[in-house]
Amino acid sequence: MPRVFSDKFLIELGKQDGTKLGISLAKLCVKANLPASYAAIALETSPTTVYGWFRGRGIREAKYKIVEVLIDFLKEGLESGRLPAKSSSDARAYIKEITGLDI
Repeated sequence: MPRVFSDKFLIELGKQDGTKLGISLAKLCVKANLPASYAAIALETSPTTVYGWFRGRGIREAKYKIVEVLIDFLKEGLESGRLPAKSSSDARAYIKEITGLDI
């Protein structure tokens, strides 16, 4: 699977404080090998918005709960061995599995 995140992004993410919800989401997506575009589908928002969250931009209160739910699913997927995704199709299948959406 091609690298999902750029080296520059990964370096900057490593410097970020993981207490912000968006940064926590970013670190889990990297660990799970889940592209931001797939996280955006699960979160019913745009990839641009998700990348903003990944860089520390605030998350609106209306989206907090769904982000927390995705974080829980990613943690569960990592703990169970379902993640990290080994390919783009594995990542798509995981999002389809947790959302029911056909992407």
